[in-house]
Amino acid sequence: MRIRILFLPVLFLMLSSYGTPFHKDTSVYLCMGKGSKKYHYRKDCRGLSNCSTKIHEVTLSKAREMGRTLCGWED
Repeated sequence: MRIRILFLPVLFLMLSSYGTPFHKDTSVYLCMGKGSKKYHYRKDCRGLSNCSTKIHEVTLSKAREMGRTLCGWED
């Protein structure tokens, strides 16, 4: 019974993280090309393979401020 009581708050915290276990200050990577709209957790992400410009490292919060969303390869 005690385990169930502890499990519910932990489950709630997990579900309320908006689908990402990363902190807003986590570094992410961006392609700065014209049509780029995604951010990536790994610099070697498959989604960055076609980037023709320099790849920039920024914080997750900055990437979201720029309107970027998570790369589909990172889901």
